[in-house]
Amino acid sequence: MATLAAARRRILERMTAPGERRTELSQFLRSRRARLTPADVGLTAYGPRRVPGLRREELAQLAGVSVEYYVRLEQGRNPHVSDGVLEAVGRALRLDAAERAHLRNLARPDRALPDTAPAPTAPTAIRPSLRRLLDAQPGPAYVCGHLTQVLAWNALAAAVFGDFGDVPHERRTFAHLIFLEPRYRALFADSWGPKAAATVAFLRVSVGRYPDDPALAALIGTLAMKSEEFAGLWARQDVAEKGPGRYTLCHPLVGPLTLDFEVLHTPEPGQVLVSYLPAPEPGAAEALGLVGSWGVTDAGAAHDPGTA
Repeated sequence: MATLAAARRRILERMTAPGERRTELSQFLRSRRARLTPADVGLTAYGPRRVPGLRREELAQLAGVSVEYYVRLEQGRNPHVSDGVLEAVGRALRLDAAERAHLRNLARPDRALPDTAPAPTAPTAIRPSLRRLLDAQPGPAYVCGHLTQVLAWNALAAAVFGDFGDVPHERRTFAHLIFLEPRYRALFADSWGPKAAATVAFLRVSVGRYPDDPALAALIGTLAMKSEEFAGLWARQDVAEKGPGRYTLCHPLVGPLTLDFEVLHTPEPGQVLVSYLPAPEPGAAEALGLVGSWGVTDAGAAHDPGTA
């Protein structure tokens, strides 16, 4: 327990200390440079390279800034960097929207940005209108927070993923379930890798938005200590918002179950509604129907902690 507590403290220190935030910025920018080659961006490579990816001077050329200026930015020594420069660097690195937002959060932690806010307090309920929208979903659906914590779910979600009400509150996050609960690894089967990577990438987004959140630091510290796979994915520096996709589950009742899902971002900070529907392929709708008819009674009614 002492070792785990120390790991959590180190994670929180890395998230909040100005020097460590600079390290996060440096690691992120280096990781994004490493995934590009000169040929990717229309440059000619000259001479041997000790490390993969673009050199700093190549990136500076693409962004239209001096090498010295870019080096200061990558080292976190340029707290007054402008929006224009960050956009230029983002374009040069071919960052997507989530990565550009993450770059802004890391490069300017002392500025109030539209996509940053104080860490949401752990809610015990969701808005009644969101509850009604959740109940109206024809397929499995749940509401998650910025920690990947499951805040509310419908009965079909319980039938497909297991009744979240049976999971202790402190473990009721997809991050914990995916990395530390063997039955979720078995449930996601071949989709476990993509689900794990997406979970870690979303936690990276949360760290950029809520760097002072002790609950987030505690979760990441626990996972880093207990799961080598989490630690390896965390080191990749990938960031991604929750978005639509497809998972093929291995459900204990019906076997393969392929589901598409969409993500609705709500006005509440960090909260999203994830809604699943059967994939348009043979047998998917029938399999989900069987899970619903067999599993809903045992799984219990739709539930969230604030309305139970």
